[in-house]
Amino acid sequence: MTQTDIYFDNAATSWPKPPVVLEAIQEFFANAGGNTGRSGHRRSIESSRRVSLARERLAELLGAETPDEVIFTKNATEGLNLAILGLAPEGGRIVTTSLEHNSVMRPLRYLEQVGRCSVDIVHADGNSAEIDLEEWSSALRRGGWCLAVASHASNVTGALLPIQAMAQRAAAEGVPMVVDASQSAGHIPLDVGQIGASAVAMPGHKGLLGPSGTGVLYLAPHVDVPPLLRGGTGSQSELETQPDFAPDKYEAGTLNAMGIIGLGAAVGYLAETGVDNVFARLSELTRRFRDGLAQTDGVVLYGPDDPARSVGIVSVNVEGIPCATVSRFLDDEYRIMTRAGLHCAPAAHRSLGTAPEGTVRLSWGFDTTDEQIDIAVEALRSIAARRVETAGALT
Repeated sequence: MTQTDIYFDNAATSWPKPPVVLEAIQEFFANAGGNTGRSGHRRSIESSRRVSLARERLAELLGAETPDEVIFTKNATEGLNLAILGLAPEGGRIVTTSLEHNSVMRPLRYLEQVGRCSVDIVHADGNSAEIDLEEWSSALRRGGWCLAVASHASNVTGALLPIQAMAQRAAAEGVPMVVDASQSAGHIPLDVGQIGASAVAMPGHKGLLGPSGTGVLYLAPHVDVPPLLRGGTGSQSELETQPDFAPDKYEAGTLNAMGIIGLGAAVGYLAETGVDNVFARLSELTRRFRDGLAQTDGVVLYGPDDPARSVGIVSVNVEGIPCATVSRFLDDEYRIMTRAGLHCAPAAHRSLGTAPEGTVRLSWGFDTTDEQIDIAVEALRSIAARRVETAGALT
């Protein structure tokens, strides 16, 4: 990439990664490199030590009571499947929202298809696409053995859901809750113990700034669910049955030690930087972007007006121009990389009224500059100003 490129697709995966991530991976291969937990020689022991350090760093960052509550997965989707399939009530109901990513919706629809559960959706409507707590509570009280599942932040608009209040209301009804923290982990201070959910899943490659192929699932101390996979763990090798203790119970097969160690380095960077400082910076950038486009004729902004109620994501549309075309203009003419379409969240776009085409999503990171935001604002203003001419050429 050249220095003139502007990367606004951090909601898909963060870029650039902190230099310490690459340094940790290179150093791992130079001085460790053995299979974690599988052998007694020095390289295996060193690999295990570094994976354990990454687990400890994550537990501290996330507010887990012990590192054993932190389970490594290959992404948030795996963690969500483990938690949802493990906690879903046989013949009961699952309460969720219309803002969910397909990593939540597809497991839920699968359970509905096979007749295991019914799915009850609390709808969020309007450009801000926020959830009404009273409607959430009402859905929880409708009867039938329940599970609650919700995103902490919308991957389409960046809107933060009142997740702690939602979990508290679920707990008051005796309903366990699974939280998808894919867009909040690393972007805002997150204390999994205070949230009060049974499980919280997140990827390593987004706000946590780690490599792709890494994810984390937090399981609260009282939660016991069946593993998705069974096999070698390096522990209790004399048994032909799966270990019954976390995290080994859920980490069958060789771990992605390289990715986990890179993730551990990224988490160390976040701890030094301060996630509260990350959130403050993302809020500043979001306010600058929204203020810059607030009075622009033909540009529609989605999500909360107050940046403090969102993470660093804004969806936009330019009236009269397909979102995919706008995204292409931004890339081809201004070297601004965005994502257009439904963002794997069709229900959220139905709530926003942007289905079936979707929106242009712009998402920034801690290293984004004010100048880059201003360039994007001017680019969208320019595209909107010529939308009549462009729309005519497209017909």
